[in-house]
Amino acid sequence: MKHLAGRLGTLLAVVAVIGLLPRLTRTDPALTILHARYADRPPTPETLDAIRAETGLDGGAVHVLGGWLGGLLHGDLGTSWVSGQPVAPDVTAALGVSLTLMGASLAVALLLAAALCAGTLRRGARRRIVRARAGTGAAVLAALPEFLLAAVLATVVAVQLGWLPALGWGAPEQLVLPALAMGVPAGALLGRLLDDALPAAFAEPWARAAAAGGLPGRRIARHALRRTLPGLLPQLGLVVVGLTGGAVAVETLYAIPGLGGTALAAALAQDLPVLQACVLLLLLLGSIAGAAARLAARTLLGPALRDGALPALVPPALPARRLLTTGAVALAVLLAATTLAGLLRDPLHVDAVARLAGPSAAHPLGTDSLGRDVLARLGHGAARTVLTALAVCAVTLLLGLLLGAVRAGALTESANALPAVLGGLVVAGVAGPGPWGAAVAVAALAWAPLAAHTSALYAQERAAPHLAAARAAGAGRLHLARRHLLPAVVPPVLRHAVLRVPAVALALASLGFLGLGTRPPAPEWGRMLSENMPYAERAPWSVLAPAAALAALGALAVLAAAAVRGRARTRTSTA
Repeated sequence: MKHLAGRLGTLLAVVAVIGLLPRLTRTDPALTILHARYADRPPTPETLDAIRAETGLDGGAVHVLGGWLGGLLHGDLGTSWVSGQPVAPDVTAALGVSLTLMGASLAVALLLAAALCAGTLRRGARRRIVRARAGTGAAVLAALPEFLLAAVLATVVAVQLGWLPALGWGAPEQLVLPALAMGVPAGALLGRLLDDALPAAFAEPWARAAAAGGLPGRRIARHALRRTLPGLLPQLGLVVVGLTGGAVAVETLYAIPGLGGTALAAALAQDLPVLQACVLLLLLLGSIAGAAARLAARTLLGPALRDGALPALVPPALPARRLLTTGAVALAVLLAATTLAGLLRDPLHVDAVARLAGPSAAHPLGTDSLGRDVLARLGHGAARTVLTALAVCAVTLLLGLLLGAVRAGALTESANALPAVLGGLVVAGVAGPGPWGAAVAVAALAWAPLAAHTSALYAQERAAPHLAAARAAGAGRLHLARRHLLPAVVPPVLRHAVLRVPAVALALASLGFLGLGTRPPAPEWGRMLSENMPYAERAPWSVLAPAAALAALGALAVLAAAAVRGRARTRTSTA
């Protein structure tokens, strides 16, 4: 009951913040309405006061919040400041479009996740030595930017091959390309997390006993999935919300009238009633998805979770793989050499004669649309992109571990309901644009998946029998956390955070492209992608270089983490 009251209080606080958005932004709502509806009128104090009185914005914060909440109780989501029309019809229609696209994208993601962990399931069912098999491939797929994948699919499949339409919405064939663009990165992330957890399930005593008793391999694999899925179901709930409201770039590229694009357009136009309605619907969807994920996890675990009889998932001790170490070193050397070679060049020099020039001795990676050297911008943007992303990921990891341990479920679902781009717009509206505002916006939202993962693992670990034995022996909370809980929870969450480094770099770059982060002409990998996307067909090198760098960054992070994990396990087993 106490936990439920805490969740309800958090949800009410978030709803109150949404209702107070007109008071939190630095812009004058009356001025926004005047420019949108009455462009021919001068912004006199009398005119602005009349607009405030007409829209109910002439009172204080309590008056504004009360009016908005009163409208919600009567099913009124407000009136658009720009069009003057009710918000509800357009926003609910956009939600229906986004839910349809989310369903198709989720199907793609689940199929890809199943394919990525199929090898581990097959080997585990045959009682062979089991290690995660999907690491590097899944990391590269997870690092692919959605808008880059969407643009490539539209250019190759739709324009060049003519197999599917490139724009529009309504026909089933118009759903395929955007679903692939959104589903592949999400499926790679889910598949990597599931594949990382399966070896521990196959190493448990029940798996050995089942194999010795002649239980079919398919049943062993099914039980291993049932053992590992509860820890990942919260991630699935977050993916559902992310695919619904976070598909801003894909919806824009394919001209899909979804909720993400509607919210972004409203934020850019300062049409706060529409933005409030979009965020409120995403918050409601996040709460429903989170509750469904928790219920499914408890159903799969059964009485073991309640009775404290759930054994901890301990990955098997495996020898360090030299291939992992060699691959990590090779990728690190490649990225370092590219960065060093780029640092020796001028990233701001414009050669109008060499616009969109191909790779040559003078420009090893070609030039961009302004004639700037791609290698130079790639090298100079490495520190800005990678170091900022690593710093933000470190902050989100700490926040995720802390808030996940205290089971801040409602706050987690609320943070995940707001895409990073929209969060950046809100932060910019309150504090003003800038690189620090972009980093704060991403860090303020990107911790949610890590907190959900932490909370799920923490709940399972607390139900382990060895914790009850440690308590009976007189162990205190600090000892339990330091010797039992943290060693079981931190490593998988840390590997999860590593997987999100390229995604954080892209989120920062997306905000910079909208004018909310690093300003041009400063080089940044994500900005390079955004600036050169219109020229991808004519000058593919200008897009492939930063995309390959981001993919290599994801692969490098996963390879290094896997190599360190393998050596740590070897030392543990030797001891």
